[in-house]
Amino acid sequence: MTTRRLVITRSAAVIGAASTGLLLPQIVRAQSSKVRVGFMLPYTGTFAQLGVAIENGFRMALEEQGGKLGGREVEYFKVDDESNAAKGVENAQRLVQRDKVDVLIGTVHSGVQMGIHRVARDTGVLNLIPNAGVHAATRALCAPNVFRTSFSNSQPTLALGKPMIERGHKRAVWITHNYAAGEEAMEGFEQGYTAAGGTIIKKLGLPFPNVEFQALLTEIASLKPDAVACFFAGGAAPKFLRDYAAAGLNKTIPLYGSGFLTEGVLDAAGDAANGVITTLHYADSLDTPRNKQFRLNYAKTFKMQPDVYAVQGYDTGLLLIQGANKVKGDLSAKNELYAAMEGAVIDSPRGKWTMSKAHNPIQDIYLRRVEGRENKVLGIAQKAVADAATGCRMA
Repeated sequence: MTTRRLVITRSAAVIGAASTGLLLPQIVRAQSSKVRVGFMLPYTGTFAQLGVAIENGFRMALEEQGGKLGGREVEYFKVDDESNAAKGVENAQRLVQRDKVDVLIGTVHSGVQMGIHRVARDTGVLNLIPNAGVHAATRALCAPNVFRTSFSNSQPTLALGKPMIERGHKRAVWITHNYAAGEEAMEGFEQGYTAAGGTIIKKLGLPFPNVEFQALLTEIASLKPDAVACFFAGGAAPKFLRDYAAAGLNKTIPLYGSGFLTEGVLDAAGDAANGVITTLHYADSLDTPRNKQFRLNYAKTFKMQPDVYAVQGYDTGLLLIQGANKVKGDLSAKNELYAAMEGAVIDSPRGKWTMSKAHNPIQDIYLRRVEGRENKVLGIAQKAVADAATGCRMA
C-alpha cells in the first residue's frame, strides 16, 4: 500500500465526509495565514477505524470553535501511516519538511509513534499524540514539544489491582502478548495489584500476533488462580474472550483486563464478554451532561457512535484550541504555547483532566463491567491517575 497524502482546505473539510476517512483531495496554494495541521494516522488496515475516529473527534472540536485556531483558518494535510513502523520517520518527515505543518497529530501504533517522536525531537515541530501509549514518549524521551492526550500503557491497569482485591481475588495470573504494550500494561498491573496486597502467581505470554491461546488457557486452569488479568487489544481481544469462555474458565475464574480488552469488540465477542471487568479512562455510558452532549453531537455529525478513540481525538482538538487561543494563533510563540497547554484543564467527555509535567494526562480511571453489548460504569477505580514519568527531563 503506497502512502497517500491529502491536502484539504477548511471549506472542503466537511466533517461528515471525514467519517469515511476518504475525503477527496483539492489542490490548494499554501498560505501562511493558515495554521497547517498534519494528520499522520492509519487510514487503511487493522487500525483504520481508529484513525478515522480520532480525526473525526479532532475536527468536531475545531468546528465547535468555528473551525479556527486562535482566529486563524486551518489547512489540513493527511498521510496514511499504514501502521507501518518502518515508514514512521519517512512519513513524518514528509509532513514536516515538505508540507511544513505547524502541528503533527499522530498516531495510533506505538512503533509508528516512535518514528514520529524522533522527527519531532529533531525538528521541534509540535506533536500531539492522540492514542499511542508507549512509555518512552512521556518518560525517558519526553520533550517540550510533545504532548499526549490519551494514556500511557500502564495507566489503565494501574487502577485494576484494588478492585480485584476488594472482590477477594488475591492470587492472579497475568497474560498478554510478548510486546511493548503488553509489557508496559503489565508494569501498571503489577504495581497496583501488589500494592493492594495481591500476588501474581504466574505471568504468561505468547508471541504477537499469535492468537492460539489453548495451551495457556489449560495452564491457567491447572494453576487455579482467584482471577486472571490481561492486556489484549484489536482482533486478539474478542478471540481471547471467546476462547476463555469456550474453555469454561469464565464460570470459575473471573476475568479482568485493561479496557481495550472490551473496547469496540463487544459485538465480535458476543456473550463471551459478559461479566468481564475492565478499567479505562472512558466509558460510553458515563452519565454526565458533557458526555451525553458529545455523544449526541458526534452521532448526528458522523451517523455513528463515538468510542474512546473519538474522545481522544476530540480532546486533542480541545488542548490545541486552548494553546492556540492563548497565543492568538501564533504557534511560533512556543514558550507561551507550551505553557498554556501544560496548564490546560480539559473539559472532556471522559471527565475533566489536566496535563502532567511530562505531558501525559492526569485522569480518572473508570471501573466497567460488560453487560449485554455495553461497558457499564461501576464507578471510579482510581482518581487522578498519573504516569510515573520515569526518566523524564524536559530540555
